[in-house]
Amino acid sequence: MSQGPRSGLNAVSSALLAMSSQLEVRDVLKTIVASARELLDAEYAALGVPDDHGGFAQFVVDGVSDEQWRAIGPLPRQHGILAAMLHKAEPERLADVRNDPRFEGWPSAHPDMSDFLGLPIRYGDETLGALFLANKNCPKPDGGCGFTADDEELLSILAQHAAIALTNARLYERSRELTIAEERSRLAHELHDAVSQKLFSLRLTAQAAAALVDRDPLRAKGELQQVAALAAEAADELRAAVVELRPAALDEDGLVATLRTHTQVLDRAHSAAVTFESCAVRALPAAQEEAMLRVAQEALHNALRHSGAEHVCVALVRRGAGAVLRVMDDGSGFDPSVIRRAGRHLGLVSMRDRAGGVGGRLTVESEPGKGTTIEMEVPGG
Repeated sequence: MSQGPRSGLNAVSSALLAMSSQLEVRDVLKTIVASARELLDAEYAALGVPDDHGGFAQFVVDGVSDEQWRAIGPLPRQHGILAAMLHKAEPERLADVRNDPRFEGWPSAHPDMSDFLGLPIRYGDETLGALFLANKNCPKPDGGCGFTADDEELLSILAQHAAIALTNARLYERSRELTIAEERSRLAHELHDAVSQKLFSLRLTAQAAAALVDRDPLRAKGELQQVAALAAEAADELRAAVVELRPAALDEDGLVATLRTHTQVLDRAHSAAVTFESCAVRALPAAQEEAMLRVAQEALHNALRHSGAEHVCVALVRRGAGAVLRVMDDGSGFDPSVIRRAGRHLGLVSMRDRAGGVGGRLTVESEPGKGTTIEMEVPGG
């Protein structure tokens, strides 16, 4: 293995830990490139993620200043050596990239590069990107490449772990997008149900006022006042829904404020009374607060859509260093064992997974005709 400024097991371990600690795709790409350049002591490093149109969806560089990068111009296309790396599984190690027959030149502002080491980042049969290094910081043998076979092996190991880190980051981003889409869809249904009822009542009341305006002006006036009241309620529903579609971040407002806003929106949107109470709750680790919010949303959705409850109460109380969330309704209830056998979980599996994922636990108490209580406890930080 080449002896660069950070060679050895510790350097490799640091690079792999840095890659696996990132969740955003762009951050993972930057970490891969910086780690590869530092680990193999190269002047330049780059990683391109291909698109479906012969170009690159993303192209990350290290060793090039922002000013240089802007001067270089548009992202490269998938041709020459870059194309070879995307379509071949083997690494490319060249003494001088400029002498390779596939070299097609580069823009005038592009830095001058000589010795070159590159390879594809692959996950299964999918090529996720092309990673390459240039200009090894070491004396070059006559006509030879500064990058060695050991460097090639090390970069291959790094690329295997980079593929895992990049795939995990993609899955994280897709999961987050799906969560946002599901939340917006749910809120859209609630908005439609609540506001549609108000608008329907408003239309009937306006029709009644029009029929009465000639023969009973006094009653018509009363009906028009009711139209104004219904229109105001519909406007309130819309404003509340907009607030809910753009919720304040948990790290800004905290769990208590976010839950209070959410229950207020649902209280307006449904015939059931939805209330919220909290007592002496301290800030929790971000992951625990997010899990509690999602469990509360799922439990509220079940109570309001399936239980026929007249009252639903959300309570958040302190317990030791942690907290307990309860969602209680006076609805129809159910037999949990029957639900499990029938394969209908009402989101219970996902709620338990969320609780367990942050070191908490979820309990469900319910009987037919006696309502349901869902309780989630987290240990705090």
